[in-house]
Amino acid sequence: MTDRSGKGTLLALLAVVSFSFSFPGTAWALDGFGPWTSTGLRGALAGMLAAVSLAAVRAPLPRRADWPGLCVVVLGCVLGFPLLTSLALNTSSTSHSAVVIGVLPLATAVFSRSRTGRSQPRAFWLASLAGAVLIIGFALSQNHGLPTTGDLFLVAAVLVCGAGYAEGGRLSAHMPGWRVIGWALVASLPCMLLVSVFALAREPSQPSAKAVAGLAYITLISQFGGFVLWYRGMALAGVARASQLQLAQPLMTLLWSAALLGERVAPVAPVVATLVLACIAVTQRVGRRSAGASAARGRTMPLENVRG
Repeated sequence: MTDRSGKGTLLALLAVVSFSFSFPGTAWALDGFGPWTSTGLRGALAGMLAAVSLAAVRAPLPRRADWPGLCVVVLGCVLGFPLLTSLALNTSSTSHSAVVIGVLPLATAVFSRSRTGRSQPRAFWLASLAGAVLIIGFALSQNHGLPTTGDLFLVAAVLVCGAGYAEGGRLSAHMPGWRVIGWALVASLPCMLLVSVFALAREPSQPSAKAVAGLAYITLISQFGGFVLWYRGMALAGVARASQLQLAQPLMTLLWSAALLGERVAPVAPVVATLVLACIAVTQRVGRRSAGASAARGRTMPLENVRG
């Protein structure tokens, strides 16, 4: 159990590092493509890659009972989150948007609790909530205490993506994680192709080298490769525990935003970073203790399947 959980935590952490470049990559893509165009192209290109990969290994079709969950992954992770965050980045800075998205781990844990029924100790929820409150407080402090239009897009993105993460993690308990995101991308491919065609005809595009590089990253890594690691990590470590590692993602994105985009990082950010990392440490320690107690009661998987 410990080996599985440790491996899952490592895979989830690698996924978080890869996701932390997503906002800078999206900002680069928006330098040459509109938000609908970049969303459609990343989904369509990733869908084609997934189709080739699934065909290459002759992957069996998902069970009928898995398709509703895959649809949630499609709406949350393939369409909803990329589009809503692209719209938000048209009005908000990358660093600010990354911090607001910091409440995603809490949303994922809540959705996972409602879908799997697996409980977590009170200390886990208190640490998760503390991390989310710190991040929200930081975001509001940068806007004089008032949410922006971009913030509303980001809140919607958190809700749909949290559901997609939790559902994908649940499915990964009995289906290889790369197939979960692979089938979700294939299912969304017709829609993404239509979005791409209509968006390219209506949104002005100036595909510079930077825009193409950004689009390539969010297609290959943010939309496909990162999810392979993420869902596998969730399956091994548990959705709720693995999701809390994403509390570190906004802090890493702040660094990339300053280094790659030249954005100014608020002086208080390092303080918030230290406190948030402390919250992560608590969730991981409590999560290990909870997993050990579950093993002692005879459970063999860190993520329970939901019947039907």
